[in-house]
Amino acid sequence: MGLFGNRKSRAERGLEIANKIASGKGFYGQMTKAFVGAEDFGRIQGAVGAMNSGINVQALVAAGAPIVPATVVSIGDTGQLVNFDPLVDLVVQLPDGNRVALRTLVSKLRVPRVGEPVHLIADPRQPGAYLYAGVAGA
Repeated sequence: MGLFGNRKSRAERGLEIANKIASGKGFYGQMTKAFVGAEDFGRIQGAVGAMNSGINVQALVAAGAPIVPATVVSIGDTGQLVNFDPLVDLVVQLPDGNRVALRTLVSKLRVPRVGEPVHLIADPRQPGAYLYAGVAGA
């Protein structure tokens, strides 16, 4: 809470602006959409989506959502960074043998390697989809 009532923190305000930019709404969103090309605007939307995914995972872990173990099959760099953390294409294998492809944000300090165990959480918004929750044991 700020000095003058229920003001938003800088982080909350920044997240709100990023979401407006990605949706193309509001002043920031319309100006961004007007000045960058469709391809770059798509990249912005993907990066903001990955950032929101990370925030959702943190909330689900805190709420006690069940963690699904998986093993990294492959990892590819997308060339994008969000807050200096890489956005990667990750393919993991579940214990039942099914493979899942994810585009997710990973910590630059703990990038998963091929063959390494990782944690996933079932995405409550999309049945059958998963969210990356980090390297197992980290």
